[in-house]
Amino acid sequence: MIVNDKQYQSIWHDKSQNKVYIIDQRALPFEYKTIALKTHKDAFWAISEMVVRGAPLIGITAAFGLYLWVKQNTYSKEGLLKAAEYLKRARPTAVNLAIDIDYMQERLLASKENHVQKALQLANEVDKIETEACSRIGDFGLPLIEAIWKKEKRTVNILTHCNAGWLACGDWGTATSPIYKAHQKGIPVHVWVDETRPRNQGARLTAWELKQAGVPYTVIPDNTGGHLMQHNNVDLVFVGSDRTTRNGDVANKIGTYLKALAAKDNNIPFYVALPSTTFDFNMTDGIKNIPIEERGSDEVREMECLVKGEIVIAKLMPADTIAANYGFDVTPARLVSGLITERGICEANELSILSLFPEYK
Repeated sequence: MIVNDKQYQSIWHDKSQNKVYIIDQRALPFEYKTIALKTHKDAFWAISEMVVRGAPLIGITAAFGLYLWVKQNTYSKEGLLKAAEYLKRARPTAVNLAIDIDYMQERLLASKENHVQKALQLANEVDKIETEACSRIGDFGLPLIEAIWKKEKRTVNILTHCNAGWLACGDWGTATSPIYKAHQKGIPVHVWVDETRPRNQGARLTAWELKQAGVPYTVIPDNTGGHLMQHNNVDLVFVGSDRTTRNGDVANKIGTYLKALAAKDNNIPFYVALPSTTFDFNMTDGIKNIPIEERGSDEVREMECLVKGEIVIAKLMPADTIAANYGFDVTPARLVSGLITERGICEANELSILSLFPEYK
């Protein structure tokens, strides 16, 4: 996507410097800066500390992290497996992390080639697979927006939660990909951007990238969506996913479930956009089985703010305030209108999902 009139992805390998770079999402929207990942431990740190965020990007970053391990260590099967398991522990909920690491690991173990070159090739393949999947998600999601525009002859209002944009996915995004495709086609769209407490990924990241792309948007407090739906100000809800089960239960950023309930009550379509790498085909009950990350309480008690040109930590409440910080919730399949994937749109149930992905029957 475009940043200050220049083409970027949210992670890339610089051939001239032989380094892996990421965008420091903690600094946005106040400052655009990049960080070079030098070791697999740097990749682990970037994922766990939310320097990079979003299920597809977490998977890509871990893949490049495994490449960095191969690059800097004497190759052995035992060492590779240990590094792979280490990277898988960076964050527990997003399943892309394990799937992309397994993709790398299986092919490296079977390879007789130069392992450094092979690891870089595979990491770039993971990046390409995730990014191209997001572009195709946009192609399949675009008609949903286009149909409303053709019928209503007005701006289409879309509500989204957290950041499921190009920053979270390498490029295009999941939930935002149909929006970008519609905007590029000249269809008038407007996005209601949930701020997404406590890390404010919507207000800080989604709004920033929509502005860079020239897409009209409005940031709203997290609890505003239901009101907008009641007053016919939302046509569609598009969200991403960190893990979707075989039967269509969806784990996404905390607060997504409440948006799904409000959408259901107001007869507003609620779509989840995700690549195949976000499906967990071994799991059938998301509420019981998906691990929900609990993050530090300080993320709730504090907030990053820009003060006199510097990003500072502001206290929202006394330091001894007891606070809970669940990173994700699970939206039951019954509340999901459809799943937008790189192979098409399916219903949120096992039969329909497997009709698109028969290899997992």
